[in-house]
Amino acid sequence: MQTPWTTPTRDHTTGLVLAGGQGSRMGGRDKGLQLFAGQPLAYHALQRLQPQVSRCLVSANRHLDHYTGWGVPVLPDQLPDHLPPYPGPLAGFLTGLTHCRTPWLLTVPCDSPFFPLDLAQRLAACAHTHHARLVLAAAPDATGQLRPQPTFALLHRSLAPSLADFLQQGGHKIGQWAQEQGRILCPFDQATDHPLRSFVNINTLAELQTLE
Repeated sequence: MQTPWTTPTRDHTTGLVLAGGQGSRMGGRDKGLQLFAGQPLAYHALQRLQPQVSRCLVSANRHLDHYTGWGVPVLPDQLPDHLPPYPGPLAGFLTGLTHCRTPWLLTVPCDSPFFPLDLAQRLAACAHTHHARLVLAAAPDATGQLRPQPTFALLHRSLAPSLADFLQQGGHKIGQWAQEQGRILCPFDQATDHPLRSFVNINTLAELQTLE
């Protein structure tokens, strides 16, 4: 039975910090545990996300004891054996949707410590306006072109079966799956927004040192 559409209020939304990647551009280091301003990157994301949702989860595949010490459930990927390890953020999406107790799931990456404090509120408003089941944040790049930020996603729990099928078939690109689900983009392009800072991704140790 499909979960009925409901307005994505704070009480109806679970937050998920995506920290389950390989960190290949960081030399295989666990990106979420790299320190920024004295705290792990994923912890910054968790603290920023918690006030916006009813409860939080962390998607992680290594150092689970460390993440568990933050007092939230930690979920490793649970996928069919034929899929390769670390299949990407969509695996975290599916794990979060599977364990989510609320109608909605809000995902954020572990490597963006400055994402908007009103992220959930604005994505929810966009979902309400369009009666959408999947909303992605979008922000202007350095040239002013509006671009999706696919790991900043508000997803309805009813999307889990279609996502499971997509992964089973070897899909791994968020954008492709999101397009198939009729995703809506929520622009963060107002005068008071700081898109280049809010949605910055720290992919390398050099970028982390520069940001420090």
